[in-house]
Amino acid sequence: MAESDGQGASSLFSPYKMGRFGLSHRVVLAPMTRCRAPNGIPRHAHVEYYTQRATPGGFLITEGCAISSSAAGFPRCPGIYTWHQLEAWKPVVHAVHAKRSILFCQLWHVGRASNQVYQPGGTGAPISSTTKPVSKRWRILMPDGSHGHFATPRPLGTHEIPEIVEQYRQAAANAINAGFDGIEIHGAHGYLIDQFLKDGINDRNDEYGGSLTNRCRFLNQIIQAVATAIGVDRVGVRISPAIDHLDAYDSNPLNLGLAVIDMLNKLQENLGNKLAYLHVTQPRYTAYGQTEAGRLGSEEEEAMLIRTWRKAYKGTFVCSGGFTRELGMEAVANGDADLVSYGRLFIANPDLVSRFKLNAPLNRYVRATFYSPDPVVGFTDYPFISQAQHEKEKPVSRLISNNTA
Repeated sequence: MAESDGQGASSLFSPYKMGRFGLSHRVVLAPMTRCRAPNGIPRHAHVEYYTQRATPGGFLITEGCAISSSAAGFPRCPGIYTWHQLEAWKPVVHAVHAKRSILFCQLWHVGRASNQVYQPGGTGAPISSTTKPVSKRWRILMPDGSHGHFATPRPLGTHEIPEIVEQYRQAAANAINAGFDGIEIHGAHGYLIDQFLKDGINDRNDEYGGSLTNRCRFLNQIIQAVATAIGVDRVGVRISPAIDHLDAYDSNPLNLGLAVIDMLNKLQENLGNKLAYLHVTQPRYTAYGQTEAGRLGSEEEEAMLIRTWRKAYKGTFVCSGGFTRELGMEAVANGDADLVSYGRLFIANPDLVSRFKLNAPLNRYVRATFYSPDPVVGFTDYPFISQAQHEKEKPVSRLISNNTA
């Protein structure tokens, strides 16, 4: 049976007003790298993938889209900086809108989380806030499917930063021109913006390093530029102050999160409108499914961080990172989140919203096909619940039938 909302109680299935956007439920498609865009250009498979996951009044966020030719750190990562990329995204947006869903484009620059092979001409150092590379405990996925090491970055000169800010502004304008409803600035998970925010990475001695105010300056300038171009209420921001992904450590995650939120609140006041949302990843997330043992403390301490940030932020608060149906229901019912975004569960269950409403069994995701170049396998071939009921004995993915999550 479908979950009841009760008398006025919020649940994953109750409607929500996100600024100018009216949502029919609180289950959000999280941005997830899928590596299916050869030469950075989305193809028809993207139309099917996003349309499969679209519902009337639903909210979807695309995979990270590179804002420039030097912004990528994965193979076959789509971009949003050329005419061909814009034209390729238009059918995706049109198809999602035909399902009456809302679609935001995530803007992405990986910074030091790259390799020379992903830089223009296959040479040159990726940019960052620092010269410190990502340590060798982390591996980068190479174009041939092997794993390599991250390159040693070069720090952006102070005079170069306005150029990167302009790339974000232009990418946001491009996204709106392609028909997207808004954009999400990816300021999390150890990528470029996070490399400025975290004091475990940022070792600068100019106005972009040192104090919390200085470390937030780069993000502040990006938001202002993007908001001026497309409207503040079309802008979402993603952060992960307590995540250690790609060596993205901070000595005081609580204060870092509060500093970013204070900056956002002041920006909203100065711009005369609220951002679309703030998207925060739970500390329990990492690429390998768990945080470094002992670094982040107990689950109670982690929950305290999220609740403190949620209470401080004046606007729509989205949470992500390891949520189940039950944890999502609890987060919304307790007021810990307005919306909950789902990644791996949405990969394997294109009809996740329906399955959650029915409390139906879920398909198991096949991790080995997350970043496959195949336009079907592990991308658009996961069955809907009606199919699954008739194909119980068939494998979830044609490539690997026995893999567990």
